[in-house]
Amino acid sequence: MAYRGGLPVFFNPEQCRNETEVESKFIVQYLLPHLGYEPGTWYQEVELGKIRLDFLVFAARHYHMDCPDHIASGLVIEAKSPHYHLGPFVKKLEYYLTQLWIPYGVLTNGKLFKIYSRIGQKIHCIFECRGSSVHAQIGMIRAIIGRDEIQMLQGMRSAKAYPSPPAPKPDPPKPDLSINSPSPFLHPPSFRNNLSPRPLPPNIMRTIAVYHNKGGVGKTTTVVNLAAALSKQGKRVLVIDLDSQANTTFAVGLVQFDDEEDALSKTLSANNIQQVLSSEELYPIKAVAQTAHSFCTPPIDVVPAHIDLMRAENELNNQQNAQFVLSQKLHDVEHDYDIVLIDTPPSLNLFARYALIAADYLIIPSDLKPFANQGLKNVQMLMKDVNSFRRNINRTPIQLLGVLANKISTNARFVQSTLPKRMQAVTERYGLKMMDSVIYEREFLAKCAEKLRIIDGREVADPCSVVDFDPGCASAQEFQVLALEVLAKIVP
Repeated sequence: MAYRGGLPVFFNPEQCRNETEVESKFIVQYLLPHLGYEPGTWYQEVELGKIRLDFLVFAARHYHMDCPDHIASGLVIEAKSPHYHLGPFVKKLEYYLTQLWIPYGVLTNGKLFKIYSRIGQKIHCIFECRGSSVHAQIGMIRAIIGRDEIQMLQGMRSAKAYPSPPAPKPDPPKPDLSINSPSPFLHPPSFRNNLSPRPLPPNIMRTIAVYHNKGGVGKTTTVVNLAAALSKQGKRVLVIDLDSQANTTFAVGLVQFDDEEDALSKTLSANNIQQVLSSEELYPIKAVAQTAHSFCTPPIDVVPAHIDLMRAENELNNQQNAQFVLSQKLHDVEHDYDIVLIDTPPSLNLFARYALIAADYLIIPSDLKPFANQGLKNVQMLMKDVNSFRRNINRTPIQLLGVLANKISTNARFVQSTLPKRMQAVTERYGLKMMDSVIYEREFLAKCAEKLRIIDGREVADPCSVVDFDPGCASAQEFQVLALEVLAKIVP
């Protein structure tokens, strides 16, 4: 295996002919080093009473089995022979994670790689890929179970600002949790699972603008599905549609009929983001926001847009203090939401500027094609201009979470060869950091957006998020991973 900078350059599953080689060549030599786990943070062939683990991994270098924080940052890795199917071993992994109260588990035979998350007494697959794709997906894998990421998430849980959770249920039967020596059973630690983190403390609502001046890069798809994924992690989410095309408003099902005959659509034309921006005193966000009940569970709130917004730009441009209105009205709802996502127009217009003035963070979705990459210069110019304005009003600059590789082809050759080069080009040519997550172009995203239902013999748009449409599909997993990455970056 070739090495660069002390780390193996790639992993080839064909090198693994049996379970021992999966453990040594894949897990020990490749996976653990790439995830940041150095010797002293992981243990092989661990016996905990009647439980025998292939690997037990900790984010802390020196663990204590009676310390809930250390177990809470733990990871179980089970390796199987390439000749075995993984299906029969899922229940056993579930038993390990629920008995030991460990949040994450990995199951692999070299040919297939799966990450499971424990939610209560059940586990759910949140990521999977072929062994041959692990190197291309290592950034996404690291965003879920990398040592730094797990330490960060654990720090979020341990922060004193979090309220205490309900008392745990009675302990299950107490196994021996010793590693070659007796040790008492750990009570279930007082925190929720990684995929269901606690609500953010009061007064730290985070606002994220999703912007690129190039159209067709998947901004709306990113906003609505990321919102749903964040909602499933216990966050109170508000989405603001700042695009006169109102794609987000349609995407969450707030407009059911194209001809606007339904009462809700008529209400939206007189009660949308235009009214919010046009008045400093009237139309507070809570009065304008609509709950998209059918789009995802738990539901999200949406401040809708309307095509009339297109005609309002000149009027707002001449309105004194208009650029402060959105920021002020978001301040008024800081106790009502944990995260605000702003969908923006694909242009350098006034509304894009409003979004970046109001936001704390920025995500730039891009398909990484040449025109989209060239458009990054325009985004940088707008960021520079907005940050200069923010400094003049004593606000910190907007923070870039990164360029999100979005609408990416799933062609294996493209993923393994072309995609890494394009991601590297963004960093080297434009000085912009890439996010670890990647959102691929898949049919699931189209199917859930085009979902219909029949009302009185008439087809009605009934879109839902991909994480509700098929929680186990690859697209749902990608947005779940993106949500975890976003949370890890925005929560101090």
